[in-house]
Amino acid sequence: MSEPRWSIDGVPDLPGVYLFEDDAGKVLYVGKARALKKRLASYRRPGGDGRLGVLFLEQEATRVRTIVTRTEGEALLLEDELIKTHQPPYNVRLKDDKSFLMIRLDQDERFPRLKFVRAHDRKRGKGTGRSRFFGPFASARSVRRTMSDLHRIVPLRDCSDAVLNNRSRPCLKHQIGLCSAPCVDLIDEARYAELVERAVAVLAGDTRELESDLRARMDQAAERLEYEQAAFWRDRIEALRRTAERQGVRPSDSIERDALGLARLGERAVVHRLAFRGGQLVESRSHTFRTQLADEDALNDVITALYGTAGRRKPPREVLVPCLPSEAELLAELYGIERFVVPSSGERKRFLEVAGENARSHLEQSTGAETEQAEALQKVARLADLDPDAPPEVIDCYDISNIQGSNVVASRVRFRRGVPDRAGYRRFKVRSVDGQDDFASMAEVVGRSMRRGLEDDDLPDLVVIDGGAGQLGAALAARDEAGAFDVPFVGLAKARSERTIGGRKVGASEERLYLAPDREPLVLPKHDAGRYLLERLRDEAHRFAITFHRKQRGKITSRLDAIPGVGEARRKALLRTFGSATGVERASVEQIAAVPGIGDDLAREILRRLRDKSES
Repeated sequence: MSEPRWSIDGVPDLPGVYLFEDDAGKVLYVGKARALKKRLASYRRPGGDGRLGVLFLEQEATRVRTIVTRTEGEALLLEDELIKTHQPPYNVRLKDDKSFLMIRLDQDERFPRLKFVRAHDRKRGKGTGRSRFFGPFASARSVRRTMSDLHRIVPLRDCSDAVLNNRSRPCLKHQIGLCSAPCVDLIDEARYAELVERAVAVLAGDTRELESDLRARMDQAAERLEYEQAAFWRDRIEALRRTAERQGVRPSDSIERDALGLARLGERAVVHRLAFRGGQLVESRSHTFRTQLADEDALNDVITALYGTAGRRKPPREVLVPCLPSEAELLAELYGIERFVVPSSGERKRFLEVAGENARSHLEQSTGAETEQAEALQKVARLADLDPDAPPEVIDCYDISNIQGSNVVASRVRFRRGVPDRAGYRRFKVRSVDGQDDFASMAEVVGRSMRRGLEDDDLPDLVVIDGGAGQLGAALAARDEAGAFDVPFVGLAKARSERTIGGRKVGASEERLYLAPDREPLVLPKHDAGRYLLERLRDEAHRFAITFHRKQRGKITSRLDAIPGVGEARRKALLRTFGSATGVERASVEQIAAVPGIGDDLAREILRRLRDKSES
């Protein structure tokens, strides 16, 4: 490495903010310091040779600009504002993983069961009126093992309400002691409620009474020389202890504390935060980011991102870290943190180890997934006749949904680097097409989306149309009319099994990819990563469209639902015959009465109520 092109001559040893910039004046990195000159000098490698340990400072930064502030607090606020303004590429930008798992118990159910939920479900108010939540747990693996062990100790049901209400004999789980079989009345509500109370106690951390009871049963079985039964209760005691251990990475004190585990692979990094408040684990979450900085500097930025004005998290009294941040004293003073601790033994070291294990696990999973996604995107590029060295980063897929031409809707889903990008999902009501015309509906939706993409500079790198040559041709015409000529389109025709049409057998077909309406499609090879990615994209578009269609269809059929004597079966029969509630309203009494299960009297009542509502 050569000498740095930026100089710290004349930089004062005062608090302030520094900005590394390139030749064009673009801000590459923003930092704060209690003593600017000392902080900038620390970026040089130890050993006195003046070389840099951070690649972007060596290759891209040509100057450093400093802004002196009166206090460290002013430096913090100014740094936050400059990061928001300039969006420097080398500042740490934390990305949360999906919300952590918890366990929910709905006590309003006749026979309550334990369910996995995400923490955001709790915030959105999902669940019944008397729902209790337990967790968070240190990891997803931890909560799943906890649930498994808990069913061995307290045999609550884990089946759905539909299964519970329709079973005629106990399931296999009852036979092996994992369920008390309330579905066939092998346990009454009072005894089941006792099991629920025991489960709540275990999840709340109180296992003494239950362990004492299980131990007494084990001892009694041993006295009767029933060694197999004694071993059964011994296993239950071990499961209880494991459950209690997992439920709390539980501290012995009530100090507000965060443990920050760090894992890195090249520029990719993950920090996992375990947050303890009031003697309990209240949050367990991973944050991913990219950085070239040393661990000490990276942690400095992570802590700013977590507890600064952008992070909006209340700083704890104590933060456990694998190494001290480069500006530990300044950060502690600015955020009111009493101490940063690099634990070497005891309970605090165990907390940090758990956080580190979670960070490493998340990094391994995300790194493996990214590698697979990159390979799949390269294969998609080859299939779509694109440059595999520049595979499509953003792929959109369109799907049309209708039932007998009624209430036609469409969806667009977006995958970015091979994973769903929810911000890019869109739903459309088809406005200009009457009846069932998938080609015209596709043309309308694609045209609207392409025009909007041109206006917002938000066009994808590839578009996948759910359908064959006809749908692709309609979509391409709409694309060209909108002026988005450079966006490549392909059509994905679904695989079909052998079937009979008009008395003639039609052979099975594999997934086919149409590159142009007038070209023979490519038959996609089985077990191919590119095919799998395209199928995921198409299936997600179909799911999203169907969900929207059901919502729209529900609005139309709500008038039928309110009519006495029209249940689900009759409502479906009416909609199959007339297409919509409006179609029923336009029919005659005789036509409605001809629908199986309706009859003259109910037909007249249906018409009277529908027309009364229309007039009102």
